[in-house]
Amino acid sequence: IDHRTSEISLKELIVRRGQPFKFTLKLAKPFKLALDELIMTIMTVNKNSTQPHYRKKLNFKCVAIPPDFLSLSAFCVILFNVFMISTGDMVFMPDEVERKEYVMNEQGIIYKGVDNYIAPIHWDYGQFEQDMVSICVKILDCSIKHKQDPAKDVSARCNAIYVSRVITSMVGGILYVLCGILKGNWGNDFRGGVSPTHWSSSYPILKNWFNACFCSVKYGQCWVFSGVMCSVMRLLGIPCRVITNYQSAHDTNKNLIIETYFADYGVREKENYHVWVEGWMRRPDLAKDGRYDGWQVLDPTPQEKSDGMFCCGPAPVSAVRNGDTHLKYDVPFVFAEVNADCITWLVKRDGSQVKIHSEDHRIGQSISTKAIGTSKRMDITNSYKQKEEITAEVLFMNPVNELLRNCSLTLSGSGLINGELPDLPPKNRVRVMVGMIPYRSGERTLLVDFDCASFRDIKKSSTVIIRP
Repeated sequence: IDHRTSEISLKELIVRRGQPFKFTLKLAKPFKLALDELIMTIMTVNKNSTQPHYRKKLNFKCVAIPPDFLSLSAFCVILFNVFMISTGDMVFMPDEVERKEYVMNEQGIIYKGVDNYIAPIHWDYGQFEQDMVSICVKILDCSIKHKQDPAKDVSARCNAIYVSRVITSMVGGILYVLCGILKGNWGNDFRGGVSPTHWSSSYPILKNWFNACFCSVKYGQCWVFSGVMCSVMRLLGIPCRVITNYQSAHDTNKNLIIETYFADYGVREKENYHVWVEGWMRRPDLAKDGRYDGWQVLDPTPQEKSDGMFCCGPAPVSAVRNGDTHLKYDVPFVFAEVNADCITWLVKRDGSQVKIHSEDHRIGQSISTKAIGTSKRMDITNSYKQKEEITAEVLFMNPVNELLRNCSLTLSGSGLINGELPDLPPKNRVRVMVGMIPYRSGERTLLVDFDCASFRDIKKSSTVIIRP
């Protein structure tokens, strides 16, 4: 039975949970069914304890006559199972093409730049490179959760929600974790390490961390943190992809308002982007009907504490889109990253402040990820944000001194609206309010055509600018 783990190792026993597997046992002498018996005992044991709670090491003890005839010990790794629906795994993904992209693909693209000049960079995830199993298991073992209560931590590793949360805390762990994988640096001094732009692969970072007695690798920024986390998630069998949010906000006081201050003699700060990952899993802890299942935001870049740790997520993308900010984990923070209002203040020399600009649509633009099976970019902004309705007001004044009969008004505009309005009753003055949801961005033209029994084809147009 194919567990699709041959890419990871052909020497170690690595299986996906909930799926049967076979192994061959070679004995020192022929097995006689009438005289011999074979007993297999399986235990989960902590390497540093005699208590049977650590779900990492399997001891196969085979006893014949005499009882000490044969014994062996085998190390077994059990991964999440994204492939088989019959296993009922919480990370199961029904589409085979998506499974290949988000679990098995070792190469990807991460997007940087600005929303009007998006710059793709290639990234090597390398989740099946040598020693990646040992590295990823060690990441879990180094977490603060494991140090506080090893038995509880290992028992909870069957839950992808828990595991993904631990990984976010470890990739960018600071303060409370002495062995976080990466140390962030957003300055210009990279002494003692390398610039974040140096990296283009996760494996050298993870290997350096593992070989250096679990000391943080210097240095990383958001796209590096996310690339590394994606590698770990995919190795463990949790579908994962890297997401870039342009015009990203950091709402420190949780009021969904981003305030920018600059002096009347200064320069406005540059626009920004932020990179996180999404992991695919069910969320039975939030709803039994599956409304919050699917992609979950996980942000390994250390920004804000969550339950006392620097980690973020998993936050359901569907909850972010619908504004369900009361849900865990960290939905309000992610919601603000893509939806906050921007207010710009001018700070004068005397310390007084003047509000000079306010925008409610700037944040959260061109949210991007690599498309499935291709190197093209996929815009998933609509997964995070509701399409906003705009209203067009059309006013027509009867220019003649007679009653206009059989009036009709047709509105059209590529990317704005489809279809016609019903006939308008004959009046001297008509005002029509039309709601529409644009489906393409950019500069668009709204066309209005008024017809009646007395004259036809009274046309007017208006330019509408639709933001992405």
